[in-house]
Amino acid sequence: MEHSAVIETQNVNLWYGDAQALKDVSVSFPEQSITALIGPSGCGKSTLLRCFNRMNDLIPSCRIEGGISYHGTDMYAPSVDPVRLRKKVGMVFQRPNPFPKSIYDNITYGPRMHGIRDRRALDEIVEESLKKAALWDEVKDRLNASAMGLSGGQQQRLCIARTLAVNPDVILMDEPCSALDPIATAKIESLMKELRSQYTVIIVTHSMQQAARVSDYTGFMYMGELIETGKTTKIFENPDCELTNNYITGRFG
Repeated sequence: MEHSAVIETQNVNLWYGDAQALKDVSVSFPEQSITALIGPSGCGKSTLLRCFNRMNDLIPSCRIEGGISYHGTDMYAPSVDPVRLRKKVGMVFQRPNPFPKSIYDNITYGPRMHGIRDRRALDEIVEESLKKAALWDEVKDRLNASAMGLSGGQQQRLCIARTLAVNPDVILMDEPCSALDPIATAKIESLMKELRSQYTVIIVTHSMQQAARVSDYTGFMYMGELIETGKTTKIFENPDCELTNNYITGRFG
């Protein structure tokens, strides 16, 4: 069964000043699935990812053309509030970035920003978000301790829990395991697979092994272009493009 697309791009071009970072990118991201974006450094993976929650808006020299829709609505329409959009399209960054606050306050930061003040409701959000992020059992007895005291892997799961706390629809992950050891990476990968049943996950990764392990769909990017996209098994076992095959088999990259 094919899932309907949550995010779709049509002929997206993006420039930083005079430098073109994305060239004519058209791709769709099916709901309740994991899509991995792979390709060599500087190929436009993270730039494309940042289009989906309008993080590129924060870069003055950035200019974008083409269409990006979220559930069929133009994401860049004047009527769209980027702050509300980012509530539905959350982001987990390359390095864990917990706030220098307690574990509890990290999770409740977003809900409070969106007007939730009731302590019982906040307590429930904290427990549910930490359980979804597979962190509850490790931190439930020290919710008032500083998040900075957690290990790197725990901090990254806390950042995922913080993203989940505002009830998103899409979770963007930009190299979420690049700063983590293999054991922490395995936990994050296992978590991604669990989240897939409720969320649409889009991950940028340098690790082709990780893309093959966790994703349902894969897009291969090269020099700002989306060369090929499809089901992960197809991309890795029988790609249509020679360039994709060369990258996956290690002939360049």
